[in-house]
Amino acid sequence: MPLIGRDLALKAADAALQKKAQGLVILELIGLTIITDYFVICSGESTTQVRAIADFIEHELMLQGIRPIGKEGLNYGHWGLLDYGDVIIHVFEKETREYYSLEKLWMDAKTIEFNEDQSDMGRKDKRAVHS
Repeated sequence: MPLIGRDLALKAADAALQKKAQGLVILELIGLTIITDYFVICSGESTTQVRAIADFIEHELMLQGIRPIGKEGLNYGHWGLLDYGDVIIHVFEKETREYYSLEKLWMDAKTIEFNEDQSDMGRKDKRAVHS
């Protein structure tokens, strides 16, 4: 069964952390917008890292048979977007993330905490913990 919604967001978050993404947050937007159900937001230190994070997320989801509906901004690497329908992944360069501050724009969204300690990252004994 393909990953959808929250499970897809968690898988993307795990992949991002494997590429050392920073400030990772998952916003649950169900009931707040019809655009999508979840945002996965993270950042990298450079445009190269932003592209590497986005490429790895796409690769990991492709292994699950999941392809993005759309991709934007990856040529420049300041703000890469991967659109999977019910999950949209935003990978920012640090300064660009601070400028757009999506978390403040969607401050009514429920935050699903997810960090490296909760990631499975190849360690089968750890599971994601959600708030």
